[in-house]
Amino acid sequence: MTKVVISVLGTDRPGIVATVSRILLENGCNIEDVSQTILQTEFTGIFIASIPEQLQSEDLLDGLQRGLEPFGLHVLVKPLETTGKPPVPSASEPFVVTTVGPDRLGLVAGITEVIARFGGNITNLRAAFRGGDDPKRNTMIYEVDTPVDIDHKAFRQALRERAEALGLDLSLQHRDIFEAIHRV
Repeated sequence: MTKVVISVLGTDRPGIVATVSRILLENGCNIEDVSQTILQTEFTGIFIASIPEQLQSEDLLDGLQRGLEPFGLHVLVKPLETTGKPPVPSASEPFVVTTVGPDRLGLVAGITEVIARFGGNITNLRAAFRGGDDPKRNTMIYEVDTPVDIDHKAFRQALRERAEALGLDLSLQHRDIFEAIHRV
């Protein structure tokens, strides 16, 4: 089977995931991975599905567009790029970077630049800016895989300096510690 990536974007309402999954089922597709969220009023969903050899991705796109037309959603279907052999991930450790502070331009760009400079890979990001100058209502949580051989002290220092320049409080924790603390 061929694999495709399906992206769905538009104003949220009940039934979107049910409709997408029904259309995929009717076309003999198997959902292998899905990530869906709502940002303010916008739905976004990414599905990875295996499709039967006889089904063309253009035909699947047409069926999804027709089925999702009542929702007013935008749909993209593209082949999942594979190189045959899955890449061997480099040794990394999972960390959680949390920032809290007043909303302003450049917060995400500032923190992500530091993460990228140290070779970190952001695997999940959740940023919610809800309170203007009320810092308790503006939070960003980055899940980051960092190479095991980076200078962790320098990484932590660079993040703290950037956060301070942006007026943010910052916490950096190994993901295992973050999860243990937040289970309590």
